[in-house]
Amino acid sequence: MEELLSTFVRSIFVDNMIFAYYLGMCSFLAVSKNVKTALGLGVAVTFILVCTLPINYLLENYVLKEGALAWMGAEYAEVNLSFLSFIIFIAIIASFTQLVEMVVERFAPALYASLGIFLPLIAVNCAILGGSLFMQQKAFPNVGVATVYGLGSGIGWMLAIVGMAAVREKLTYSDIPKPLRGLGITFIITGLMGIGFMCFSGLKI
Repeated sequence: MEELLSTFVRSIFVDNMIFAYYLGMCSFLAVSKNVKTALGLGVAVTFILVCTLPINYLLENYVLKEGALAWMGAEYAEVNLSFLSFIIFIAIIASFTQLVEMVVERFAPALYASLGIFLPLIAVNCAILGGSLFMQQKAFPNVGVATVYGLGSGIGWMLAIVGMAAVREKLTYSDIPKPLRGLGITFIITGLMGIGFMCFSGLKI
């Protein structure tokens, strides 16, 4: 339980996908103009991370990595399919992205229209693929920890984009110098928020 809590908190604050690794920045910058839209995309990204990370974990540990197929017999003990990891991970992510896109289009057409091209682009959102690749790197002990890591990473990404959207909505009423309007001030705020999140790196969890 302690490991699950530690993984969850670290993935949200210490290893935040946006402010620690700057992954998923294209969607982060483009969709963070409205809180409602940002929240919708954040929920979609969190859902896909929670669904794909445990599936990719199981595929990595029981099919792809060297020796993973030993359960099929001694003759498969040395088979190494790790070169297929990228393709398999992206295929799983793309499948769930298509599912989310159909559900959002059916039940929230206004959100679907506001997200535009960025909803199907979740399939190539580097924050989601990054979650699966970090899962490989961190070598989690079981699928439960991998799932909690996916949930925390999604919540961290959602927290970042919703926070940025809230700030940008307030900036509408601010007197910003003309050269900094738009992406200029957004980059500055992203850097400041990243510095703020660096404070969490000292947490001993």
